[in-house]
Amino acid sequence: MEKKYYKHKLKNLLIVSKIVTIHYFEFDKNFVSHEESHDFWELVYADKGDIICSRDGIEEVLKEGEVLFHKPGVSHALKADGKRAPNVFIISFECKSEAIRFFEESHLILDSGLLHLIFAIIEEGKRTFDIPYSDPQIKKMKLLEKTALGGQQLIKNYLELLLINLMRNEIESCRSSAVFLSSEKFDERISDKVIEFMKAHVSEKLSVSDICATIHYNKSYIFRQFKKTTGYSLMAYFVKLKIQRAKEMLRETKMSILEISDALSFDTANYFSKTFKKHTGYTPSTYRKMRRGGKRS
Repeated sequence: MEKKYYKHKLKNLLIVSKIVTIHYFEFDKNFVSHEESHDFWELVYADKGDIICSRDGIEEVLKEGEVLFHKPGVSHALKADGKRAPNVFIISFECKSEAIRFFEESHLILDSGLLHLIFAIIEEGKRTFDIPYSDPQIKKMKLLEKTALGGQQLIKNYLELLLINLMRNEIESCRSSAVFLSSEKFDERISDKVIEFMKAHVSEKLSVSDICATIHYNKSYIFRQFKKTTGYSLMAYFVKLKIQRAKEMLRETKMSILEISDALSFDTANYFSKTFKKHTGYTPSTYRKMRRGGKRS
């Protein structure tokens, strides 16, 4: 009897559809780039030395051996720290797969075992495209007249391997930190740490990056788990805590509205009042009068 074989249709976690640029820069210690934004992804890896990256005006230091991603539409720029001339690998690409969202706002440590993939991309890039040396302004890479056999496909495959392994390493790292905890309990543990940090800094003006930096996990992962656990986005919950604290201050102190606004780092007293009313249904002054009248809210 003839055997029947089953053909598995292979699933793709993510597909890189286009490569835009491939760069390996050797910047001087005073390098500063122009700010830009575009409709494709960008991966930045600090190979030697540190580089300062800004995303939507917020700066963060990308240390040697670390990688970060700029998602489409984000304004970003680079500059050296003025102390050491950095070497930086940058590759920009298009990927429409849902899984690529894992890397939104990501800032990760690159496992040394994946470094060979970066250098493989660089080498195949040199054998496939005419890439001017250290030209950050290049908008289009020209194909060489004689390209290496399968070079474009290898670049695509190496990059997909790099992305999948980065994702896998990050997820496994999160799981190993949750020994003996169910996934639900681990999600709660992460959210508890975030909330604890928010409460300790409720009087300050924090950004999403400030909050996520204390947890040491991928931003997108924290966003998803926090929303799943609390029902709130990070900043919405932080504002909620500020309003709770404002209510306490209105009840328990004689501080003016302006003083409370300043103490909780709102931009203006007017913005504080509008935010307070949005969350409670009352202006701060009305809320204070109601509390003094014995009503609760």
